[in-house]
Amino acid sequence: MQPTVSHLMRAYARQPVSFVRGSGARLWDEQGVEYLDAIAGVAVTSLGHAHPEIAAVIAEQAGMLLHTSNVFRIDWQERLGERLCALTGMRTAFFCNSGAEANEAALKLARLHGQRRQVAQPKILVMENGFHGRTLATLSASGNPAKQQGFEPLMPGFLRVPYDDIDAVRRMAEQVPDIVAILIEPVQGEGGIRVASVDYLRALRTLCDQHGWLLMLDEIQAGMGRTGTWFGHQHAGITPDVMTLAKALGNGLPIGACLARGVAAELFSPGQHGSTFGGNPLACRVACSVLDIMARDKLPERAAVLGARLLAGLQEALGEHPDVVAIRGQGLMVGIELSRPCKELVGQALAEQRLLITVTRDTTIRLLPPLICDDAQIDDIVVRVTRLLASNAD
Repeated sequence: MQPTVSHLMRAYARQPVSFVRGSGARLWDEQGVEYLDAIAGVAVTSLGHAHPEIAAVIAEQAGMLLHTSNVFRIDWQERLGERLCALTGMRTAFFCNSGAEANEAALKLARLHGQRRQVAQPKILVMENGFHGRTLATLSASGNPAKQQGFEPLMPGFLRVPYDDIDAVRRMAEQVPDIVAILIEPVQGEGGIRVASVDYLRALRTLCDQHGWLLMLDEIQAGMGRTGTWFGHQHAGITPDVMTLAKALGNGLPIGACLARGVAAELFSPGQHGSTFGGNPLACRVACSVLDIMARDKLPERAAVLGARLLAGLQEALGEHPDVVAIRGQGLMVGIELSRPCKELVGQALAEQRLLITVTRDTTIRLLPPLICDDAQIDDIVVRVTRLLASNAD
C-alpha cells in the first residue's frame, strides 16, 4: 500500500507500478497483473527473477556469515577473484558494491599509474556519450551533459573524443603528452546501444601499448555474457589492462569488481583504497554461483543466439516504420533509435503492453532481456514492441 506522503528523495522518475513477485523473465504487480521483463533490472537479473539456485545460496550463506570486513581474509572473495581472473586473463581483483565504485577504483589506478610515470597532471581519455556512474569522478568521466548539470565544478583530468573514432584518439595522443589511460565501454549502454567496432578496439589496444597507457574497459553493462561472449571486448580478441564489472555479477545482489593485470595489478598498496562492505562473503558466494550457472547453461552463447533472433525479428517488423532510424545491438543488448524523443513509451509499454523497457539518450528504446529467456519470450518482446510503436506512429 502506497503511503500518502513519500519520504524518499526525488532522485528517480518512477513509474506508478510496484512489483511484488518475479519468476524468470516475468513479473507480477500488487494487483497480480503479469508483465514481461525486457530490461532485466537494467542488465542486472540476467539469470531471471527468483532463480532457485541463487535464492538457496543466499539463504544458506545468510544463515552462516554475512560480514566480517576486509581486516580479515574472506575465502569466498579469494575464490571469486581466482574465478574472474581465470575467465578474463587478468591478475588481481578489487571488490566493491556497484559499477560506479568499480570505475572509481579504475580511475584511481590510472592516477597512480600516472604518478609512477612522473606525470604531475595525468589525463584520462574518455568518450562522447559514455556513461560510467554518478559519483563526482565517474560523472566527470561520463559524456552526458544533462546528467552533469548542477554538479559543477566537475573533476579535472578527462579528455573527451568521439566514440569509435580512432583518428580522434591518435590526434589527441599527438597533442597531449600527459595521457595515462583510456576508459571506454565496448558497447555504450546509456549512450544509446552503440557498439565499438572490432578494428577500433584492436587499434586502441595497440595505441595503449605504444604509449604506455592503461586500456580500461567498462564492462558493467556489456559484460557477464550479455553481448554473446563473456565480456564485450572478447569479440575483438583483446585483453584490457583494467576492467570493471557489476550489474549481472550478482544477479541483483549488489557487487562490483575492478580487475587488473600487468603494471596496473600491483598499483594499490594497503590504505590507498578500500570498501567497508565490498567483497563480503554473501555477495562473493552469490557471484560465484552466478558464474557456475552461466557456464553450466552456456548463457553467453545463448545470448548470442537470442540476440540474433531479437534483432532479426525487430528488423523485419520495424524496418519500414516511419519513426525508426536504426535498430542495432550485440547479443541481448539491443537499441531501437527513433527520430523523436520517446521517453513516454516507458509508461505506455507498461500500461498497454505489460512490457518493461527503458529509453536512453531520449530517442532510443533499450532492450536488455534476461539471458534465460526462451525463444517464445523473445518473439513476444518483438510483438509487444511492434504494437507499441504501431500505436504511436506519427
